[in-house]
Amino acid sequence: MHSEYTVYWVVGLIILFLLGSIFGLRVSPREKALGLLRDNARKMGLHPRLIPAPEWSNIPPASETRASMVAYYSILVPEGKFPLLRAVNQEGRLFVVKGDPKLNGEPITLKGIYAIDMQANCVGIYWDESADFAGEQLENMKNFLHSLARQAH
Repeated sequence: MHSEYTVYWVVGLIILFLLGSIFGLRVSPREKALGLLRDNARKMGLHPRLIPAPEWSNIPPASETRASMVAYYSILVPEGKFPLLRAVNQEGRLFVVKGDPKLNGEPITLKGIYAIDMQANCVGIYWDESADFAGEQLENMKNFLHSLARQAH
């Protein structure tokens, strides 16, 4: 009699374990939004990726609310031959930490921008993606990167 109940308990535990595994595999709404954001950026010609935050960028260290990696969205300019330029966002304006200071004071109207860099044929932005999960500023970001590339020539 006890062995019949044991079989039911074992089968019940296996079902609960399987259901728990299935529900644990669901993608969080945040991760889904980030995936869609990055897909939209790729379709627009931006190149999103996650990279370790460079020390010069003053990006806050990893915490409960910020991961150790930072989003880097860039464009490639095939004819570009940019000298190395690194600038951080200070109170809505660029502050050049390395390279030609002609972009010093350039306003940044985009939300969540930590820093920019430019080198060879690439212009990129270090960005807090959570500032715009919907991707409403992606087009403006692309235009901003192109305008930086034009100013660097």
